[in-house]
Amino acid sequence: MAKQVKRIKKAVESYDAAKAYAIGEAVGVLKAFPQAKFDETVDVAVRLGVDPKHADQMVRGTTMLPHGTGKTVRVVVIAKGEKEIEAKDAGADHVGSDDLIEQIKGGWFEFDTLIATPDMMSKVGKLGTVLGPKGLMPNPKAGTVTMDVAKAVKEIKSGRVEYRVEKTGIVHVIAGKISFTADHIKENIESVMESIHKAKPSAAKGTYIKSITISTTMGPGIIVDPQSF
Repeated sequence: MAKQVKRIKKAVESYDAAKAYAIGEAVGVLKAFPQAKFDETVDVAVRLGVDPKHADQMVRGTTMLPHGTGKTVRVVVIAKGEKEIEAKDAGADHVGSDDLIEQIKGGWFEFDTLIATPDMMSKVGKLGTVLGPKGLMPNPKAGTVTMDVAKAVKEIKSGRVEYRVEKTGIVHVIAGKISFTADHIKENIESVMESIHKAKPSAAKGTYIKSITISTTMGPGIIVDPQSF
């Protein structure tokens, strides 16, 4: 614990916490921080000028990180017939229909993303009380309710990330691992920001991107200048 505190203190002292850095410079600062003993995840936190309580100001979407997430994503597909075979061939970790629904109902959550075909959603919908709070409920806007299960599985496995604005107006998205090169982290973050810009609701008024902060799992936040995108 003492080593961890010392490492964080050293990181905090190495940059100006009140300064808004250009994205390239911010990533450089992040890469220069003393490293933890594991490969930390890089997180982007974007505060938006929206009120998520209003449905017409909800911000939700997906983006393909050009250099992936650096994580092994466990994908489950609920489908029947040919779609079940397609999902298996595409590399899904678990595939099933009623049996898998019962397994999840019984408390099995050994997966990161759940994909379902539209014809199975009437049954999957009944799992809303257990899937919803965990952020695992399939959604057409996120591309997880689809007949093209093979494409969805491949994209998620290769770096597609989903985001959704929280009640506080903040969007959190992972942008890779600290072991990535600075250029790869920068390009992943640029992809995230481009997608969030495109997802701007027409009902949003005033400043849309209020602030951007990047950080690692165990590190302090670095403010990024929104004008650098």
